[in-house]
Amino acid sequence: MNDLFSESLESRFDEFAPLAARMRPRTLDQFIGQEHLLGRGSPLRVLVESGTSASLILWGPPGTGKTSLANIVAISAKSRYVELSAVNATVAEVRKTINEARDLLAANGRKTILFIDEIHRFNKGQQDALLPAVENRWVTLVGATTENPYFELISALLSRCVLVKLEALGPEQIKQILRRALADGQSGLGGRVEVQEVALEHIVNTSGGDARSALNALEVCVAGAEAEGKRSVTLPMAESSLQRRQVRYDKQGDQHFEVASAFIKSIRGSDPHAALFWLARMLEAGEDARFIARRIVIAASEDVGNADPMALVVAVAAAHALEQVGLPEAQLNLSQAVTYVACAPKSNASTKAIHAATEDVRNAGDAEVPPHLRTHFSRKDRGPGYKNPHDYGGWVKQSYFPKGVAPKRYYQPTEHGREAELKRRLDELDEPR
Repeated sequence: MNDLFSESLESRFDEFAPLAARMRPRTLDQFIGQEHLLGRGSPLRVLVESGTSASLILWGPPGTGKTSLANIVAISAKSRYVELSAVNATVAEVRKTINEARDLLAANGRKTILFIDEIHRFNKGQQDALLPAVENRWVTLVGATTENPYFELISALLSRCVLVKLEALGPEQIKQILRRALADGQSGLGGRVEVQEVALEHIVNTSGGDARSALNALEVCVAGAEAEGKRSVTLPMAESSLQRRQVRYDKQGDQHFEVASAFIKSIRGSDPHAALFWLARMLEAGEDARFIARRIVIAASEDVGNADPMALVVAVAAAHALEQVGLPEAQLNLSQAVTYVACAPKSNASTKAIHAATEDVRNAGDAEVPPHLRTHFSRKDRGPGYKNPHDYGGWVKQSYFPKGVAPKRYYQPTEHGREAELKRRLDELDEPR
């Protein structure tokens, strides 16, 4: 009865399956994106196309092709494909699947690809249950995760697998996937309605690099147009169907730089409210969140510096968190960093200092290190005279500049925040002793 039900379910799959499932690629040539991994002649492509069994951990944001790649691996290897979800699979189910795979391998040599979605949800006991099967190649494990596997998976399992990191898809790649869905007779969308270019771009911009999200959105828009008796999906219809208005923003043109400039200047101007507005504008428009994170890290040093050294710590932590959790949750980390850096006392003293020092270095040429500052592994003409500050209570007057370069005070701390303390200390050290 179960087999008959399964066959009936499979035969009617296209009637109810979401568009993202119907458009799942079945070969690497149909696979869009991840060129850094699957380009012609790449090690992973050669591995997959050869049908070689190698357990993989696929790590990347949602909608980047992890499940599709697992399917392609199974097809290329001509293997049985079993899919489990770590959300609800028990240890008993895992062991049952492994035992079936081992028996099948012993009986007729047929291999099993075991795909475990959200493998990071498995606890240590569940992961331990996989080890003998992966070690002895009773199954070829393909695990998919959106979380950093170095934190979520046990080292014994990681060491037995090849780690593959997938990247979020770019706008052109998402658009290519949507256009293929509109043209492909298997998708069920071909010839039903036209989707205007501006509406298509809106779907792309709201997808956040997630192909599954984009395809599902396209299906909703087409269904909405047909329900209204329309033959074309317009921008207002796409906005209405997705309950999200288009944010005018050209990520490749002037608006990218203008909005980014407004964002940076709002942080520099200590206006966290405006900075949050521009942050939200960029995120809503689908700007690369890593670009935003880099700008916050730069601002933490360029505009805050030593007036509040914690600004850099917070900014770097937010950038790191973005890589760990991804969007949309990482917008919380970016918001925290933006508000902290914007509210922090401001100083560009360290920025001006490195620019001034760089100018002098370019003018000084190849100034030699003074003899008393050279390492004792250096040249034989190293002269004596170095005074260790620790032998003098932590500070002693001596020159650290090369011969021919006049000592200069590049770093001029302000009176803002922690930098005021640094200024007082430098002033004290400059006083005659």
